[in-house]
Amino acid sequence: MRIALFITCVNDIAYPATGIAVTRILRRLGHTVDFPTGQTCCGQLHANTGYRTEAMPMVHNYVDVFDTYDAIVAPSGSCTAMIRDQYPRLHPPAASVAARTYELSELLVDVLGVTDVGAEFAETVTYHPTCHGLRMLRLGDRPLNLLRQVRGIRLVELGDAEECCGFGGTFALKNPAVSGAMLADKCARVRETGARVLAAADNSCLAHVGGGLDRHRSGVRAMHYAEILAATGATS
Repeated sequence: MRIALFITCVNDIAYPATGIAVTRILRRLGHTVDFPTGQTCCGQLHANTGYRTEAMPMVHNYVDVFDTYDAIVAPSGSCTAMIRDQYPRLHPPAASVAARTYELSELLVDVLGVTDVGAEFAETVTYHPTCHGLRMLRLGDRPLNLLRQVRGIRLVELGDAEECCGFGGTFALKNPAVSGAMLADKCARVRETGARVLAAADNSCLAHVGGGLDRHRSGVRAMHYAEILAATGATS
């Protein structure tokens, strides 16, 4: 199987360790992962704010860059949802490559049939299911099932887990008061768990919640779940 990594903008610019983690996981499982250098933004920001015409060059580029691969993996529920949900409507010829684009847990559990990736992570962790993964991709328990197989981990349930963290891309910019109130609720639920690590499938949401947790000096580290699955020993 030819697998390509779609890193996404946020990860490429601010969280490259997440992309490296995805590659390590798949290589550990015996797969080769390509990183096509012609990849760009998926166009989600443009499309979601009404600039669909401006998004089209990015849609066309995605198809051109990734069409020859059997599977494309993205460590982002929101970008995967953009490609799978909006690409076929924006550009019907993109439907085939969109259908082969997977969020990490989908690729591991549904395509490769794996839940134990050989990880070890001795920390107390709580998991926040981000909105696009929860409501658009319907990831369900896939990420949690992967985390449950990690050696040494202690998973604790997050109260009101399915409530949005308040980020929502430009929502947080346009509605800062509402976003801040939602963030305060989410941070309170995270602190109540006693976890030392907050995991999720989207680094954009983790940046939002992690920032709130840091302002409260909570001592909780925000971490993409791929980085936990890539770990093979004690945390640093």
